[in-house]
Parts: sequence; structure tokens; C-alpha cells
Amino acid sequence: MEENLVIVESPAKAKTLGNFLGKEYQIKSSFGHIRDLSKENYGVDIKNNYAPEYIIPDDKKQVVKDLRKAANEASVIWLASDEDREGEAIAWHLSEVLELDPEKTKRIVFHEITRDAIENAIRNPRTINQNLVNAQQARRVLDRLVGFELSPILWKKVKPALSAGRVQSVAVRLVVERERAVNSFKPESSFRITGNFVYEDDMGTIHRFQAELSKRFDNKEDAVAFLENCKDAGFTVIDVTTKPTKKSPAPPFTTSTLQQEASRKLGFSLNSSTVSQSVHDAISQNAFE
Repeated sequence: MEENLVIVESPAKAKTLGNFLGKEYQIKSSFGHIRDLSKENYGVDIKNNYAPEYIIPDDKKQVVKDLRKAANEASVIWLASDEDREGEAIAWHLSEVLELDPEKTKRIVFHEITRDAIENAIRNPRTINQNLVNAQQARRVLDRLVGFELSPILWKKVKPALSAGRVQSVAVRLVVERERAVNSFKPESSFRITGNFVYEDDMGTIHRFQAELSKRFDNKEDAVAFLENCKDAGFTVIDVTTKPTKKSPAPPFTTSTLQQEASRKLGFSLNSSTVSQSVHDAISQNAFE
């Protein structure tokens, strides 16, 4: 009688685990999922709160039979499928189909197949995360309800072999809606007012700043009329808000950006045969600071 039964997803992982665990551990693979939704009625009981209807495929019946026999002979069953929602669902299906006793069933996960990771997982087992299982079931149910309903329509109305799904269908709709919004957009001109202000504080220091009117005008006449009313107006700063800012450094130069900066700041011709040497000299003299 084997003391421990470890069930993993793939035969390759089973072989690797066997090299780390002792003889008291029997390693078997589920070869992925052992159950799937039935093909009839999309495998979903819509009238019963969308309950999934699972079946064991013919190619997995022998696998299930072997795993059930091994589980009945083991004292402890370790479900070692992946930690993502698919792996969690596999562990849950194994627990349901094999009718595993919760008292002797442990769920373990590890992110790397090393001795330390495996031993740490065995020291820290957990129960099956039902939230992940429910998430996987919801995904499968939506795949069936959306994909099986919409794909045949696409074959008839658009083109054979097209597929629709719970994600791509929504994404395509968003793209279409945005494209329609772009095509129907009608640009409208407006006029904004900005002012340059100068004031002197109590210490005699001159300060300059620019402010923009929050309102915009639909036509030039209204904007000019507003400016005319502001000619003799006085302005007062009633509030000052200080906010921290963050400025990231510019990325390192590429050949093209280096030449552009040399032209912009130093007036170098991009066609000059001496531009590279000139830029090098300028950098050496800290001309870009």
C-alpha cells in the first residue's frame, strides 16, 4: 500500500517529482482535465441557475479508473496541479470525481520544480480555493453560452470558420463603437484666453506667471469682447495650490535624437560631415546642460 499519492497535471511533471520524493510517494498524472462540459444543451442547465453539466470524456475514463484505485489505496492524497484557476479546477474535479475524503486530501502548489519548493509545499498544504474554481467554471459556462450561440451566426452571415467568444466579441464591439464615434465626430473650433501676469512682492521681487481662463468661447467676437472688458480690470490671486511634480529624465540618445537635439540647441546641420565630432565636443564641454 502506497502511503502518499501525488496527482499532478502532466506526465513530465510526474517524472520530475519522482526524482525528488521518496519511495513512500506515488506520483500519477491526470493528463489535464478529467471532466468537461457536456455537448448537449451547451453543457449548461440554464433553468437551474446556469449549473454546469459535466461528463467524463471517453479518453479519460481509464485515467479516472486508475486514479480512483490509487486513491483508495493511499493514506494521503496530494493534489499538486497548477495554482492558476485551471489548475485549481482540475484539483476540484479530481476531488469530486474520485470522491476524496477531505480529511486525507491536501492541496499543494509550487512555482518551481526544485527539491526546496516541493518540500516547502508539502510542509504548507492548503484546501482547494473555491473562488478560483468558481471563476474557472464561470469562464467555461460563458464560453459555451456566448461562443456556441454566436459562432454559427457568424458562419451564416459573415464567413465560415469564424469564431466568437466571451472576450473577443466584447472587444470587437468596443472597437466598433469607438470607430463609429471617431467617424461621426464633428470638430468644433473654440477660443481660449490666456493672460501673462506680473506682480511685485513685499521684498521687491518681480514674479511672472501665466493663467488660462477656465471658459472657452465659441467665436472670435465673444473672445475679443471679453478681452475689451478686461483692459482696465484688476486681478487678485485668491488661492495658491502647491502640488508635488515628478519629471522623468529623457531616454538615452539614439543617433537620430542626438542629431535632432544638436540641431535644436546648437544649430548644427544634420547634413554636416562634422556633426558627430561637433556633438562629441559639445558633450565634452557640457553644452547640453
